[in-house]
Amino acid sequence: MPAAFDFLVTAADGAARTGVIRTPRGVVRTPAFMPVGTAATVKAMLPESVAATGADILLGNTYHLMLRPGADRVARLGGLHRFMNWPRPILTDSGGFQVMSLAALRQIDETGVRFRSHIDGSAHHLTPERSVEVQALLGADIAMAFDECTPFPADEATAAASMRLSMRWAERSRAAFGDPPGRALFGIQQGSVFRDLRAESAARLREIGFHGYAVGGLAVGEGQERMFEVLDYAPGMLPEDKPRYLMGVGKPDDILGAVMRGIDMMDCVLPTRSGRTGQAFTRRGTVNLRNARHADDPRPLDEDCGCPACRHYSRAYLHHVVRAGEMIAGMLLTWHNLHYYQDLMADLRAAIAAGRLQAFAAEFHARRAAGDIEPL
Repeated sequence: MPAAFDFLVTAADGAARTGVIRTPRGVVRTPAFMPVGTAATVKAMLPESVAATGADILLGNTYHLMLRPGADRVARLGGLHRFMNWPRPILTDSGGFQVMSLAALRQIDETGVRFRSHIDGSAHHLTPERSVEVQALLGADIAMAFDECTPFPADEATAAASMRLSMRWAERSRAAFGDPPGRALFGIQQGSVFRDLRAESAARLREIGFHGYAVGGLAVGEGQERMFEVLDYAPGMLPEDKPRYLMGVGKPDDILGAVMRGIDMMDCVLPTRSGRTGQAFTRRGTVNLRNARHADDPRPLDEDCGCPACRHYSRAYLHHVVRAGEMIAGMLLTWHNLHYYQDLMADLRAAIAAGRLQAFAAEFHARRAAGDIEPL
């Protein structure tokens, strides 16, 4: 295993790439989907169960972990990997998005963001330097530069001011990060839906120099069509020899479209959140287990899936435990959803390597269009 962080593209099909990110804690196969472990846990899952789905890397949340249990405490206890019993790579976000969306009484200035915790009202000042420090205390293999996630909709002047503030913060984040062996820092492209701003942001990030690059400020309400319009050009503005990470995406068809446009990494709470609310993702589309049509259905949720929910339980049982509010419902459906997402990523990697991504995409959309009402 390499002592340093590096990225190797092994095959391409159009704009899509497959390859590996190599870190001291393990290899991440790309395209990769990162399950979200917000508070040092992927909800309703054991770490070994997450690994069994095929996940190579998890995402942890700087904002939540700095507030509870505290980054210094995690560091004293051996770092996030030991704390949550996940020996594989971990990426931590910068905390910027959560500050903007969750924190109370936030005040943004050139130094950073002053805010009060949504948990206990305590006062905090999160700066680029502090964000990088917290991520180092957590022991993240991949850290993110501190940025302001531009809200949507925003006019061009507002988006430009936000993006340029993020670029100044990116430079400070890079200086604070230094060059620790085996760890990486990703810069985040901003610019909302404005192509010239995206180009300016990408150029500045390239000047600063990062180990990888994220496309930020999407999946914030602009809709899939608008998101894909940006992804038609934004990833190509970033270095070809570095990983490209689309933050906060998404639904299975979002993931397919993003990969086809050159994205290598994604994360989203959707598969776990949906699992806890009775929704399952299958090769034939989304299934709502609360629906009465499942009450007498002896079929598995997805006959092509090898997860425990599909191997050992019927739709009728899953419907029953969902309607009864039993904890096992969220556990089984979360496991299934994460397994489905990792199967999708494996299928995408194989299709890219074989040069048949367009055919795979056509099959993917045809199966979903056929629907789930009739037996598989």
